[in-house]
Amino acid sequence: MQNNKIINNFLWRFLERCGAQGVTFIVSIVLARFLNPDVYGTVALVTVFTTIMQVFVDSGMGNALIQKKDADDLDFSSVFYFNIAICSILYIIMFFTAPIIAGFYDMPDLTPVIRVLSLVIIISGIKNVQQAYVSRNLIFKRFFFSTLGGTLGAAVVGIVMACLGFGVWALVAQMVFNVLVDTLILWLTVKWRPKLMFSFQRLKSLFSFGWKLLASALLDTVYNELRQLIIGKMYSSDDLAFFNQGEKFPKVIVTNINTSIDSVLLPTMSTEQDNRERVRAMTRRAIRTSTYLMMPMMVGLAVCAEPLVSLILTDKWLPCVPFLRIFCFTFAFYPIHTANLNAIKAMGRSDMFLKLEVIKKVYGLAILLSTMQFGVMAMAYSLLVSSIISQIVNSWPNRKLLDYRYIDQLKDMLPQIGLSLFMGVVVFCVRFLHLSSWLTLLIQVPLGAIIYIVGSKIFRFESFNYVLNTARNFLKHK
Repeated sequence: MQNNKIINNFLWRFLERCGAQGVTFIVSIVLARFLNPDVYGTVALVTVFTTIMQVFVDSGMGNALIQKKDADDLDFSSVFYFNIAICSILYIIMFFTAPIIAGFYDMPDLTPVIRVLSLVIIISGIKNVQQAYVSRNLIFKRFFFSTLGGTLGAAVVGIVMACLGFGVWALVAQMVFNVLVDTLILWLTVKWRPKLMFSFQRLKSLFSFGWKLLASALLDTVYNELRQLIIGKMYSSDDLAFFNQGEKFPKVIVTNINTSIDSVLLPTMSTEQDNRERVRAMTRRAIRTSTYLMMPMMVGLAVCAEPLVSLILTDKWLPCVPFLRIFCFTFAFYPIHTANLNAIKAMGRSDMFLKLEVIKKVYGLAILLSTMQFGVMAMAYSLLVSSIISQIVNSWPNRKLLDYRYIDQLKDMLPQIGLSLFMGVVVFCVRFLHLSSWLTLLIQVPLGAIIYIVGSKIFRFESFNYVLNTARNFLKHK
């Protein structure tokens, strides 16, 4: 019964992510055709700051509510009012520092953009506890309707404004409208409401666990966004746009699978935190299944990158292809990061989680600083190198916590990696036929799918049968 509930919630979360990211992806394609790369570069730069600020909303206390075994209305209400206060302070900071940020980048037009886009911080603060309630109670069906409603509405707003010539404000309005509608629908569909109660004692208890996750997430986000801040300062808006667009394609796929697993895995593991064998089994299942799904998609996207970008975004975006390929191989191994880190959090070791983040950021920053003078491409490769090293670092604590070593995890992934690489080589060879972009993709995509599925059956991949049976059970149940 528990397994069915886990699978059901994973699939609802996965459908929500697919729907939202699918619509967002289509809209980004339409907007990329209307707008020039420098416009995207401007918004990407502003989004870096709002993303960093939003860590204070999305990390720490929300995860503490999910992880706490006996969280009640007093806990939820205390966190809700705390979030509102923190988000208001953060928005005020962004409002008054906007001219300073704009001056640093010699872009005076950034000031109003920062002030408007920063509104998502306050809106997200209102939504955060509702999200924690949904995750804790494993009712991910609610996310499906709220996210899809916000995404569809924002799509219309963004495209219409772009067509009317609003430029950068089309992207700003799309982002703010998305979060606003998402929050409204979630509040209408989730029954929890804040009560007129507050406890510093409860907040202190939650904070003792949550601050380490908050610090970890802040370190991670600042580090991840630092490349874009450096590119925005040292190089052009076009360079930042190509780097950002290269990340966007693989991120659509990774976010769908990784966020779905991440959302369901932490609350589910937390309920089993006293059963080491059960948590180990969940971690192994997450790594094997997500690698089976993600690896062929990333390899396939990397080898099809050039005709895909040319066809969908037009030739003006072709400089983003090398970045796209680097990000594909960086994101391909995200399942091992997500599963290991969730296991550590579920076991209540937020202290270990923070230590890992500090270690990763020290060597990651050293690699970044040593490459930034050699161009944007060198900075992209530095991210790939850091990600490979981080696989080993993230898995290290689970050798004792779960008796699940990195070498064991690698063995669980190797069959999927081998078949994906073989598929990629065969699919890549299609380009030597020198066909049109349309015809090249028309051959590459089904050919890759056939090779991977047939290979899965020939080599009797357990993950293939698991995914197939899970999908069948879900459809039968519905």
